[in-house]
Amino acid sequence: MIRRNMEEEEQRLQLGGNPDWMSRLPEELLDVPLWNLALPGSHDSMSFCLDVSSPVLRSEPCLLRVFDRLFPCWTRPCVYRWATTQQSVLSDQCDLGIRFLDLRIARKPAGGNTLFFAHGIYSLMAVKEALDEVAAWLDAHPKEVVIISCSRFDSLTDKDHARLVENIITLFGEKLCSSQETPTLRSCWSRGQQVIVSYGNLQVVLQHPELWAEIPYWYADSPDPKKVIAFLEDQKRRRRPAGFYVSGLNLTEDAPYVLLHPLETMRKMTMKALRLLLSWASEQRPGPEDGGVNIVCCDFVGVSQFCSLVIGLNYKLNYSTHPVCRTQGDATGCV
Repeated sequence: MIRRNMEEEEQRLQLGGNPDWMSRLPEELLDVPLWNLALPGSHDSMSFCLDVSSPVLRSEPCLLRVFDRLFPCWTRPCVYRWATTQQSVLSDQCDLGIRFLDLRIARKPAGGNTLFFAHGIYSLMAVKEALDEVAAWLDAHPKEVVIISCSRFDSLTDKDHARLVENIITLFGEKLCSSQETPTLRSCWSRGQQVIVSYGNLQVVLQHPELWAEIPYWYADSPDPKKVIAFLEDQKRRRRPAGFYVSGLNLTEDAPYVLLHPLETMRKMTMKALRLLLSWASEQRPGPEDGGVNIVCCDFVGVSQFCSLVIGLNYKLNYSTHPVCRTQGDATGCV
């Protein structure tokens, strides 16, 4: 049954986007914890709207900030070329099949109480506007579940955190899945839950059961796709994290690479490496065993069949013969 569904789904996935792919998974997978499924994610999801006129972040290296003050007309376009890792708005990413959004949040030096996103430089779009877009998309796709990872929090104050969490809880309300639960598609559908929010501030998480602890993100910090794959393979040989975790296919430029490739961009670097990275991804398998992938993140998620490839990994699972192990937090057990 699952093999026939896999063949039919592979044909459908090649035709376009995947806005409702979770609702089409086989019955056998509906009771699988979401951390045992393969979920496509976008790395630095909001980098499609970076503001080339904004200063570099205060958390960036001192030397870069000095160059930015002295030569902003050179520094900012350079940072923009290398910090832009996506090209689609969040609703379009979700339509492609993305179910993990990597949101790096920051306060602008002169932005008042409004929070923005950042990757090297600040975004044009505010956090509230982006979250409203996700909420509207979820209303239109009631059987899809999205993980929103909030992290970095450059220059945020305690009051900023309080306002941000209040906005998240008010906006998503009963759609939020509690961190005390073991989320499966069937359990989320039965409760009307569609959103899992991980928050990269443990003190805040401990005060709000609606929030999940920061999700581990494996990335190699290298511009070399072979080193990225070697790093991920090394991580797979270790005990997999309990619960959700991310395997990052994203490349990371370093100063020598940028100097040796003055006319290149992050997109060009990614496109040259994409075939090798996607080949590795196609060989993976989700599941509770060590080595099983969960969330797989990539740059420029709309320029390839990345989403369809990761979604298709779920059809390798056969839970008629494998137990479903629940290992989130302190709860452990198999059914």
